[in-house]
Amino acid sequence: MTPSANPRPLRVAGVVFASILGALLIAAVAATAWIGVRGFLAYGHLRAAQTAAATARDSIADPTAAAGAIDAVSSETSAARALTSDPVWSLSEHLPWVGPQLAATATVAASLDDVAGSALAPLAQVASTFDLAALRPQDGRIDLSTFTSLQDAATAGSDGIAAAAASVSAVDRTALVTPLRSAVNEVSTLLDEAEGAASAVSRATVLLPAMLGAEGPRDYLVLFQNNAEWRSLGGIPGAMALLHTDGGALTLTAQESTGDYPRYDESVLPLDDEVTAIYGERPGRWMQNVTQVPDFAVSASLAREMWAREHGGKQVDGVIALDPVALTYLLGATGPVTLPTGDVLTPESTVPLLLNEVYARYSSPADQDAFFALAAASVFEALSRGDADPVALVSALTRAGDERRLNLWSAHEADQAVLEETTLAGGLPETDADAARFGVFLNDGTGSKMDFYLTSDSRVAWDQCTTDAAGRASGTAKLTVTIASNAPADAANLPPYITGEGIYGVPPGIARTVVYVYLPEGFDLAGAELSDDGGFGGGMHAGRRVVSFTTDLAPGGSTTAVITAATATPSAPVLEAVSTPTLVPQPAATAVCGG
Repeated sequence: MTPSANPRPLRVAGVVFASILGALLIAAVAATAWIGVRGFLAYGHLRAAQTAAATARDSIADPTAAAGAIDAVSSETSAARALTSDPVWSLSEHLPWVGPQLAATATVAASLDDVAGSALAPLAQVASTFDLAALRPQDGRIDLSTFTSLQDAATAGSDGIAAAAASVSAVDRTALVTPLRSAVNEVSTLLDEAEGAASAVSRATVLLPAMLGAEGPRDYLVLFQNNAEWRSLGGIPGAMALLHTDGGALTLTAQESTGDYPRYDESVLPLDDEVTAIYGERPGRWMQNVTQVPDFAVSASLAREMWAREHGGKQVDGVIALDPVALTYLLGATGPVTLPTGDVLTPESTVPLLLNEVYARYSSPADQDAFFALAAASVFEALSRGDADPVALVSALTRAGDERRLNLWSAHEADQAVLEETTLAGGLPETDADAARFGVFLNDGTGSKMDFYLTSDSRVAWDQCTTDAAGRASGTAKLTVTIASNAPADAANLPPYITGEGIYGVPPGIARTVVYVYLPEGFDLAGAELSDDGGFGGGMHAGRRVVSFTTDLAPGGSTTAVITAATATPSAPVLEAVSTPTLVPQPAATAVCGG
């Protein structure tokens, strides 16, 4: 043995080490090939699932066809899950760099499979036996078993999608390559949207039977808001009705005008100190002002108490509010409705007739409210006769709810708990993980119907911002609000009830608007500018900074306010503006940090 030769034990150890290393390298290459092939195949199945999902979406109006398409989605997601959950793939998830990519892919595949197989499939099976025509009232009564038959599947579906959305949301995306990060973000957004839709279906199947009298008769006060005289939630309540439900049957049992209600000496219910600091006691002293507070739970409670005081203490089970624009959506489902006066309500004629032409026809406010009530009752009668197309009706109600034109509050705690997280609740704008939300709430200060001629436009933008590793934004946000008057040049000569006759110190033809801007929670006021000579007021309301201003507009005039807010803590990267629903639906005002 030469001096340079290694001792035998070392040579043996070297051979063994080399052999093990070689085996590991071969295993790594094999694993890489294995993972690569399976990843490629899984990708193909997920793409196929995407195509099948599009088919399900396009056929959603036909539950039987949608059920078949969802079965196809489930088959593809199941295959993708199997390909990304074997032992080799699972072990590889612990490797540096490539591990997070594999773990994220497996999580997405598993979550989508859970949605398709465990959440949507049972709902689709029930839906395949469901006929949308069952939603059509028969002899003024809705078959409540239509909703109860869907309850279990809808609840399971909602819970399953929520769990999948939470799983994908929890994926740490900081280590992901850009294409995979984008894909995970897209899936997360889609699951969040699906969760919202599924939750809405689940809530409806639980809420509607009780509201429609499945557990005993109920009464609801219906407020018809007039968008020609702005209030924060839409418009001044003018006409009112009492809706009675019992075992699926719906009847209007009373109709009144808010003009018949007195001015109460003090608020009918105690108001929060923050509310009175901003709005005074007006919302609690006049029925026409209850919707001035941009929180329908407050407005509805006040209206309920006022109704009780004028009806021997009788308490209604809830309060509903809607406006003429929402009526036009319903008319799209019922078709034209002819009034006893000979007027024909269509989606095109209803708003100008109810909110402008009626004031030239009738000089008495009581007659105006009576005509408004007649129109609403006639549309309701068409709905109760079963004249509406069920698919179009669901679409109309959904649109009205999304635009905050349809609000609902229940005096029953269990029902209200279901409503609280929906747009129907008409609550203050909330900042959450999805978006930081401004509120822009408009109120007439003229005592007139001049808002028929006004428009409002709200825009949001990040003035400057940065995002952290978790995607949260910090910086300065800017809200721009523009109010403009399209009134005719001779607006001073319009009917007195439209101009207000200067009763509140505003010359005829001039429109006064009071605007309340709510900053998102977690934002501080950084600046406020107004294009005219006015100033700003405000306060705090439920943890939100409120900035208010007043503007008087002559025909053709406009005012722009720019409110700047800075993040006190990191916030969602998306900005949104929630605004008073006016006569012209506004596109959603949004902005994304870095977008």
